[in-house]
Amino acid sequence: MTKRAPYAADPQAHGGREFRAPGADAGGAVRAATKGETRGPRTDFQRDRDRIIHSMSFRRLKSKTQVFIAPDGDHYRTRLTHSLEVAQIGRVLARALGLDEDLTEALCLAHDLGHPPFGHAGEAALADAMGRYGSFGHNAQALRTVMRLESPYPAHDGLNLTWDVLEGLAKHNGPVTAPGWAVAQLDEAFPLGLGSWPSLEAQIAAVADDIAYDNHDIDDGLRAGFLTLEDLLEVDFLADQWRVVEKRFPHGARDRLLRELIRDQIGLMVNDVLSHTRASVKGYGSVAEIRAAGRQLAGFSPDMAAHERALKRFMYDRLYYHPEQVAAAARARDVVARLFAAYSQDAALLPAPWRADLPPDDPARARVIADFIAGMGDRFAIRTCEEIYGEMPQGLVNV
Repeated sequence: MTKRAPYAADPQAHGGREFRAPGADAGGAVRAATKGETRGPRTDFQRDRDRIIHSMSFRRLKSKTQVFIAPDGDHYRTRLTHSLEVAQIGRVLARALGLDEDLTEALCLAHDLGHPPFGHAGEAALADAMGRYGSFGHNAQALRTVMRLESPYPAHDGLNLTWDVLEGLAKHNGPVTAPGWAVAQLDEAFPLGLGSWPSLEAQIAAVADDIAYDNHDIDDGLRAGFLTLEDLLEVDFLADQWRVVEKRFPHGARDRLLRELIRDQIGLMVNDVLSHTRASVKGYGSVAEIRAAGRQLAGFSPDMAAHERALKRFMYDRLYYHPEQVAAAARARDVVARLFAAYSQDAALLPAPWRADLPPDDPARARVIADFIAGMGDRFAIRTCEEIYGEMPQGLVNV
């Protein structure tokens, strides 16, 4: 078992919770059980992970786009399966580096909770609709989801996660120097130190996300027929690894070799992150020093980062901006725009619980409408648009 690193986040000394829970000390950490109390064996970071897994927003990820909008096949990835794959990679990295696996896993599982239907196409449509009301972004929406929208507890709004999880969600991609309205409002209620770098656990969650979608989106693109082996071989990094796989399995079936290629790439990226991060954190002795470092410490080496950027460019050119994908994204944006317009013009179209809490004026009113749409799955958004407008959005899916 890897020794716990001195710069690992400590579940016994975290930054507290926004709302003090029964049995918690002043900082929010759960005290040992006293007579008549049952606190259980979990750390606070394990509790956070479990709260995320049991949330409705996490379950709804099964119906949200990863690459393909409302795909017909069961084998394509969704935001839910992607989040599970990110968590698996994140746990491996955290364990090898001596970091807190539970905090890393919680961040990996929660990082996409704010994604609206239809992936980045839906996000772009909501950002356009919310442009005059403080805009919209899935990272900020993830924070809003766990702090205000998911409210299973009688004493407070939100899941009341630890500061460390909220900080990681807010700035896993680095310091937030110009927070939008949603993040600024939440930061005012529970300051998250937006100007510094986050914990290594949060940095690892971010790079695990890159590793997962860089490689697994290739798998889905091949399955859909949007990518071919010949396309992949145009990328030097992929071509080099393909030759290694062919040499190792000279008589293997092509589809199995392609899966082996993806596994090999994940392994190469993981090992590169471990090597580079270990070198970067030498001399650091606490999580506070990590946050004060002023730079990203966990990530790819310069050489691997260059390969990863080339891979991303290839994926945008050949998959994400494939003509069929672009056409589907345009139709998806239209669905989201029409839903926002309908609810803005006639609040009676909203479900009763949402109408009851709808503020009378913008921007708060628009924000609640965006919250409702952001929570939809792909197929639910399509069906709802059909119910409101009396016609099925063409070219997306037959539900």
